Amino acid sequence: MPHKHASKSKLSASTSAPAKVREHSLANGMRILIAERHSDPVVAVMLWYRVGSRNEREHEAGVSHFLEHMMFKGAERFGKGEIDRLTTMLGGSNNAFTSCDHTAYWFELASDRWEKALEIEADRMRALALEPTEFNAEREVVLEELSMGLDDPWRRLTELVQSTLFLRHPYRRPVIGHADALKQLSVAQMRDYWRRFYHPGNATLVICGDVDPVVALERARAHFESLPRGASYEEADPFRPAETPEPGQRRVDMHWDDQGKRLCIAWPTVPVGTPDDHALDVVSTLLTAGRLSRLQDRLVYEEELATSISTQSDTRVEGGVFWLLAECAQNADPRELERVLDEELERLRREPPSAKELARVRAVLRASEAFENETASDFAERLGEYAVDAHWKLALESLEHVLAVDAKAVRDCAARLLAPERRVVGWCTPKAAPTKAPSRRKSARRGAKQ
Repeated sequence: MPHKHASKSKLSASTSAPAKVREHSLANGMRILIAERHSDPVVAVMLWYRVGSRNEREHEAGVSHFLEHMMFKGAERFGKGEIDRLTTMLGGSNNAFTSCDHTAYWFELASDRWEKALEIEADRMRALALEPTEFNAEREVVLEELSMGLDDPWRRLTELVQSTLFLRHPYRRPVIGHADALKQLSVAQMRDYWRRFYHPGNATLVICGDVDPVVALERARAHFESLPRGASYEEADPFRPAETPEPGQRRVDMHWDDQGKRLCIAWPTVPVGTPDDHALDVVSTLLTAGRLSRLQDRLVYEEELATSISTQSDTRVEGGVFWLLAECAQNADPRELERVLDEELERLRREPPSAKELARVRAVLRASEAFENETASDFAERLGEYAVDAHWKLALESLEHVLAVDAKAVRDCAARLLAPERRVVGWCTPKAAPTKAPSRRKSARRGAKQ
């Protein structure tokens, strides 16, 4: 029998969209996005929390990622090992990830058994165990993961550059946190963090795939609507200092015990979903996507100054980073690599790209969009990420926005955001060979003092 409920619904559909998306809000503030697509008998269930390393206080650095681990260590109904055991028994897969701005948990299951994911998520949203013995054991796992990262020169270099780019904002910290903060973190502190952010009022549930949207909403409501809303985001979110960009280019250097010469350049940019975000996607594709891209063509193939080069527009909720990473060729001079790179960046800031270049870029972006929406899990991730960080409709509309970026917008965006005086340049170069001390001449007399 139909019954009244307190949810609100919106529908967005397009013949070219990867799914029909319906939005609902439960009485406790939980948002539900149901993306109906019947191409495969598979359903992806993703639960997104609007919390990441950006929301941590200094003494909590790394708690978001650590809590992600603990969410698999047992709750009231599903104890230690049960989540993975049930997922395997049902022939599915699960995982989770943490970023600066959000934390997400996902399941991929056949369309006749996906509801088990809702049971699991509701259980650990309501009654996470956080058992002290498991907490201490998992802390060692996280510390080992952090330690392994310290042996990666690229990770160390990008973290050094990021901490120089953001001097005050929590974006300066690595998502995994720092060992000293993690070592002093207590179960009580983690439970407080979980209570502040892991509740329906701060959650977005994405159900994507071969589902009946009416049934999916009813099942979601049955598992989650009785849970309490929790504190408002504004009440739970701690103060964050505003970042004041430093005038002038900054440079950082580090050394590593190998022969690699690694370059990392970063510029502060814009929040996700803004017009400049779309323009930066075009800029990145123009510079390094494919053999015919500007930097690949000149630096890797023509002048052989680099063995690899890549760019990424990493836009976030409260600003972003445009990254450029290059591995200098073994026999090349790093100064020459940087000089030629600066020539190409100056050309981008000064001259609009040609119509032929833009046509290539748009073809690459269309192919990338199709690939990113290929599976139910792919689209669920895309939908949820936009929902939490900006607006979920961008998952359907972002390609349209990117393809509308013209040559003038590319040049203007590069001139404003990728100016040399706004950047941090980081090099990782080989450690200098130790200078050998002159050998001391031995006395010819046995037993003589040396």
